[in-house]
Amino acid sequence: MSRRKKILIAAGMVILLGAIVFANLNFTRESGAEVNVEKLQKRDLEAIVSASGTLQPKRSVNISADTMGRVTSLAVNEGDRVQAGQLLLQIDPRNLTSAVQRSEAGLEGARSAVAQSRTAVDNTRVALKQAQDNLARQRELAKEGLITREVLERAESEVSMREGDLRAQLQAVSAAESRLRQEQATLSGARLDLSKVRIESPITGLVTRRNIEEGEMVVIGTMNNAGTVLLTIADMSVIEAEVEVDETDIPDVAIGQVAKISVDAFPDRTYTGRVTEVGNSPIQSAGASVGARAATNFKVVVQLEGDMPDIRPGFTCTAEITTATRTQVVGVPIQATTVREMIVDEQGGIVRTAPPAGGERRPRRPAAAQADEQLPPGQTRKELEGVFLVQNGIAVFTAVKTGIAGERFFEVVTGLKEGDEVIVGPFSSVRALKDGDPVKVTAAPGRPGSR
Repeated sequence: MSRRKKILIAAGMVILLGAIVFANLNFTRESGAEVNVEKLQKRDLEAIVSASGTLQPKRSVNISADTMGRVTSLAVNEGDRVQAGQLLLQIDPRNLTSAVQRSEAGLEGARSAVAQSRTAVDNTRVALKQAQDNLARQRELAKEGLITREVLERAESEVSMREGDLRAQLQAVSAAESRLRQEQATLSGARLDLSKVRIESPITGLVTRRNIEEGEMVVIGTMNNAGTVLLTIADMSVIEAEVEVDETDIPDVAIGQVAKISVDAFPDRTYTGRVTEVGNSPIQSAGASVGARAATNFKVVVQLEGDMPDIRPGFTCTAEITTATRTQVVGVPIQATTVREMIVDEQGGIVRTAPPAGGERRPRRPAAAQADEQLPPGQTRKELEGVFLVQNGIAVFTAVKTGIAGERFFEVVTGLKEGDEVIVGPFSSVRALKDGDPVKVTAAPGRPGSR
């Protein structure tokens, strides 16, 4: 190959490479980052707080023994439905029956003692009346001088002695009556203890637990021992969901809010209810280690509505509590919101720099250089929550004030209007975008969804 041909070939290659580089640079400058956008619409939004817990009856009674003894009869099984006043179990009554019989005998003895004391009082009063009549006669005779002074004094002494006897007999009656009342109280207590051997249901409900068998001994609870819980009766007519709500969601939960309850045992069913109780103190974690920071949850009670014949205490459930609703408000997709540090003026408006001439992309400067840049008086840097709008192929950051959070959308309070196109993805692009960056839309605006 001649020298002239080699030179011509080399020159052609240089021209071709220059054209390729120029085309790539021009394409990069004009296209920008590829993004997906969505056109804002008005929607109905619901703010939902989700929490898990268990189902429990509103009213549940633990049945314990008030007297010690052996169970001689057990009338119910776990799962049985019982009525108020129905016999549950019987404890051996023989010892308590003997106590009642002893008390009855003691009461009869006390009644006899009272009767004897009252008879003695009557006899003493008769003797006193005779002594008083005798004294009156002796005084009449003494006025006429027919008796001596000694006889009159003896009659006066007899009256004083009979009066003392009467006071003593009256005190004996009082003591006998006191003993009678004591024996009556003893008998009443013995009969009460005897009645406790027959344990009846205090409410109408379901036997949800039975911890005793016929022939076993039951004990009485003390200060340091709660005793034996024999049975648990639950009123299943009113069911509550006791759920644990995170502390960040508690300020939004209030009594009366509507909730949807799903039960793990019945995944195809959904129950409705209302919040009836919101805890004021956090739930204490029994197994939390010292020094470890555990999640802080509060107890919230949701009362279910309607009949639930298949529900059992302790079923695991999930409650979705509707804390707020908005009708036909502008909703912005949650994934579109981001936070950027922007320069704002004294009124809080964003200060934007003019784009370079010719539509070229604004050069990026290191974050450290931007932070060290001196701002004019009245301007400050501030982190703002907002979204990126697409305007003439440029990503424009717009500060947004949001309200309630739905499942996929935030309520727009200020900053956006219906029809605005916001950048919703890809996530990496939204995270890397800066105000003024050129973008290329690759997805049609508008997507379905109402929450």
